[in-house]
Amino acid sequence: MLVDKEIDLSGLNCPLPILRTKKALADMTSGQVLKVVATDPATPKDFEAFARQTGNQLLQSSEEQGKFLFWMQRK
Repeated sequence: MLVDKEIDLSGLNCPLPILRTKKALADMTSGQVLKVVATDPATPKDFEAFARQTGNQLLQSSEEQGKFLFWMQRK
């Protein structure tokens, strides 16, 4: 998947991953894709809710070796 920007939020706990993601998306243009790496176990549910509330699309999410990966497309 083509990624325009990537941020690593490992070690940060709620609500920081969502706040940092929101800030990163604000600096991007519509249609661009942001990849986020996080370690907080609450992030999968947080990112689903964030996508519903903001209209940004959660394209994909996965877990690899204790890290959660998210690909979000800016609305």
